[in-house]
Amino acid sequence: MKIIQLQLYVLICCRAAVSDQLTDPGSDVTINCDLEENEVYWILLRTPDPPTVILRTFPTPQSPFYTNKTLRNKYSVQFKHRLVINNVTANELGVYYCMNTDSPPKLSNSTRLHFTESTQLSKCHNHTAVEFIDQNQKQWQIIIIISGLIIGLLLIVLIGLVKVFVVGNRRSAERSHINTDLQQNQVTEEQDLQYATMDFSKLRRNIRPSQINSTYAALNLPKS
Repeated sequence: MKIIQLQLYVLICCRAAVSDQLTDPGSDVTINCDLEENEVYWILLRTPDPPTVILRTFPTPQSPFYTNKTLRNKYSVQFKHRLVINNVTANELGVYYCMNTDSPPKLSNSTRLHFTESTQLSKCHNHTAVEFIDQNQKQWQIIIIISGLIIGLLLIVLIGLVKVFVVGNRRSAERSHINTDLQQNQVTEEQDLQYATMDFSKLRRNIRPSQINSTYAALNLPKS
């Protein structure tokens, strides 16, 4: 297989005849082989990938040999080694060759398979629309995130203000309660002081004259 790829590199570099074949996605395409050979290789070239050998044909009624089993559902061969591509997608676009299996190698004229311009334009428009939608979605996501952050900050500020207001009311209530208690204590102390004063006039009435005279006599000093 490596020898075949090297031969393909040399032959492809020496050839410039390329015919274009237009198709639409999902269509079936038939590519002719202009070599008068009993057996050929069908090759697909998609730059920058190396040439890919799709299958090898044999004289009828023998079925072709596929280099990869997954290619059976996509490629088939008709009379005179014509290659049939079923349900064309972007993966099948490229340049197709057929090459003989004997020496010296011969390479057919190439066929470049690509989609029509309307399909390409629609793809470009779809791609542009998808990009526009993606950009809008990103912008809306950014706006939603910023709005969420602003709302979160406002909620935090509001909760802080409520806490400050509640704590301030509690402190003012505690201070007023303390002041009330202090006033009540002062009133109680004043009442206790008033009740503690004594009436000395009543005490004077209860003292007898004899007691006063004896006391006065005791206090008088002896005359010299």
